[in-house]
Amino acid sequence: MFIFGYLRASTQEQDALRAKSRLKDFAQQHNHRIAGWYVENASGAALHRPELMRLLQDTEPGDAILIEQVDRLSRLDDNGWESLKKMINEKSLSIISLDLPTSHIALSTPSAYDFTHSMLRAVNNMMLDMLAAIARKDYEDRRRRQMEGITAAKEKGKYRGRLADKEKHELIRTLRKKNGKSINETARLAGVSRMTVIRACKDTD
Repeated sequence: MFIFGYLRASTQEQDALRAKSRLKDFAQQHNHRIAGWYVENASGAALHRPELMRLLQDTEPGDAILIEQVDRLSRLDDNGWESLKKMINEKSLSIISLDLPTSHIALSTPSAYDFTHSMLRAVNNMMLDMLAAIARKDYEDRRRRQMEGITAAKEKGKYRGRLADKEKHELIRTLRKKNGKSINETARLAGVSRMTVIRACKDTD
């Protein structure tokens, strides 16, 4: 069994690598090592995330995916979560989450017909479903509150949209126009998307 670490953050402003040391320490404590890392900035509400899809393609039956908490893997709706579970189950992968102790049983080697091990796996599957549902509800609640705040601000004439990060845009323009970096290289160095690079440079054209 190989263990692969999956790290996700929602936006470029968040650090997807923040939990890497925690995952690495956890694996070492259980006498395992991380065979590979898959890191991306993408919404957990989207099923077809590039690094997640690459991870599912690279794994072999019996491998494990290590995450910090369930919402790093999924903020999907019911249909999306069922689709993701189907992909995971088709390859007989284990999901190990630091915040879900019952999932840690995947790191042990059960004896034949080990009833306790089977029961813990069943409990873990139910807990995964529950935590995935909670993560989705949290996502929907935050989106609803954001929309309510925007609506209230618009009614008061105070909503101006998201303000650009002036320092970030200045860095982008320096990399792109003064240093001659490509759009992709600028996006990587500045930690933003290609569209942000294009928009920041277009603002001064």
